[in-house]
Amino acid sequence: MSFDYKRLFKFELNLDETKKKYRLYAGAATLVTSLITASIPLLIIGLVLASTGYAGWCPLCSAIEK
Repeated sequence: MSFDYKRLFKFELNLDETKKKYRLYAGAATLVTSLITASIPLLIIGLVLASTGYAGWCPLCSAIEK
């Protein structure tokens, strides 16, 4: 497993439909939990999960995958 910095900023759709669905559900659940508990770190994690699930692109997955 190698980390490629050039692929980190190259926009290629790298999430399949299953991963997108799981990220959207996990992001929505984390956002609801963050609103109930008033937790800023959970809010940020939920926003990242929901946005990467909606966009279908994760920069870390781009950098790690071959």
